[in-house]
Amino acid sequence: MSNKPSNNSGLLSGIRVLDLSRVMSGPFCTSMLADLGAEVIKIELPVYGDEARSFGPFKDGESTYFMLLNRNKKSVTVNMKTAEGRELVKALVPKCDVLVENFRPGVMARLGLDEASVRTLNPQIIYTSISGFGQDSPLKDLPAFDLVIQAMSGLMSLTGPKGGPATAVGESIADVCTGMFAAFGTVSALFDRERSGNGRHVDVAMLDSMMAMQLTGLARQLYMDDTPKPAGNRHPVTYPVDSFATKTGDIVMVCFSDPAFSALASLMGDKDIASDERFTTNAARNENEELLRSMIAVWTRSKTQDEIVTVLIDAGIPAAPVWNLRELTESDHCAARGLIVQGKHTTFGAAPLVPQPVKFSGIKTTQVPTTPALGEHTDWVLQNINKLNAAEIEALREKKVI
Repeated sequence: MSNKPSNNSGLLSGIRVLDLSRVMSGPFCTSMLADLGAEVIKIELPVYGDEARSFGPFKDGESTYFMLLNRNKKSVTVNMKTAEGRELVKALVPKCDVLVENFRPGVMARLGLDEASVRTLNPQIIYTSISGFGQDSPLKDLPAFDLVIQAMSGLMSLTGPKGGPATAVGESIADVCTGMFAAFGTVSALFDRERSGNGRHVDVAMLDSMMAMQLTGLARQLYMDDTPKPAGNRHPVTYPVDSFATKTGDIVMVCFSDPAFSALASLMGDKDIASDERFTTNAARNENEELLRSMIAVWTRSKTQDEIVTVLIDAGIPAAPVWNLRELTESDHCAARGLIVQGKHTTFGAAPLVPQPVKFSGIKTTQVPTTPALGEHTDWVLQNINKLNAAEIEALREKKVI
C-alpha cells in the first residue's frame, strides 16, 4: 500500500488513485472510489480541462454535469503532450495504488503510460482501462459514445413502444454501468492485492458491460432463440406487468401470478375475469393482451394515482406511481436515505451532489463533498506528492507544462 489509512473516513481511506479519465465512464468510476474515501488525483488539460467541463447545463458558468461526476477529487492541470508533463504524471505513479484511464486503446502507449510501462514504475499498481470495446476486440479502434454502445448492445432494439422504433434509454446508461463495473473491478483487484501482493490490469468494455445487464433479454435469446423486440413498459414475458394511466398520473403494477390476477379482478369489480379462459393463465393473458389492457385501463382511469396504488398494494399487488425527477428528489425516501448531499463549489458555494448509494455500518463521514475548480490542486500535489519546490513549479507554469 502506498498511502496507509489514517482514519475511519471511508473504506478506501489510504488508497490513492491517479485519474487519467475524462467525460463520464471513467470519472463515474473514480467518483465512486472517492466517495469511499480514496484520494483521487484528477489530471486535466490546462486551460480547458476535462471535456465534461464544457458540457451543459451550467450554473454561474460552471458545468453542473461535471460537478456531479467529479466530487471530492483533486484537480491537477498537466499538458501530457509535452515530455515534461508526461514525466510529472510518471512521477506520481509510484505513489499511487490505482490508475484509471478511458482513452481509446493505443493512446496510453503513445504517451508512454501503457500498462506495461506503468508497471515498471509500480509493479503493484491496479491499472484500470475503460474503453468502448475492450483492449483486444476487433472493434477496439472504433469511437465509442454512450449512444453508440446502446445501439450496438441490443438495448435500443428492445426499448420503446411496442411496434415502434429502437429507442435509447433516457440517460447515459452505458457510461454509468461501465463506470460501476470498473469500480467493482478495481476494488476487487485491490482486495486480491492485499492477499497476493500482485497488481492487476482491469479491462472494462462498455459493450461488454451493457450486454451483462440484459438478463431477461439474454435468457430469451440464448435459451429460446427468441430475439426480443420493443414491448413498451410491459414485462416481455409476464402480463399484466405494465403501466397504466389514472385520473392524476401514470402508475405501474406488477401482477405477476394467477393469484395476483384474481386479486386484481376483484378490485376491478369483475371476478368473472379471473375465470375467463382468455385470462386464466399467463400465456392466455399474453395472447389477449390488448383486450385485457383496455379493460384494466378503464378501471385505472376511473381513479386517482394514489387511489389505484393504495388498493393494489393493499391487495398484495406491487404497484407504484410513475415519478419524475422532481418527485423523486423531493420524496421522503430521498431525504431519509440521504441521497442528496449538500456539497460546495469554489465559485458559487452550495452545490447539491449525489454520492454512491451503498450504505456501510460503522462508517460516518462529516466531510463536506467538494467539486474542484480547474487546476485547483496543481501546486498542492506537485509540492506534497512530487516534492517540487515553488521555483520548479513556477518554471513549469511559464513553459505551459502545467
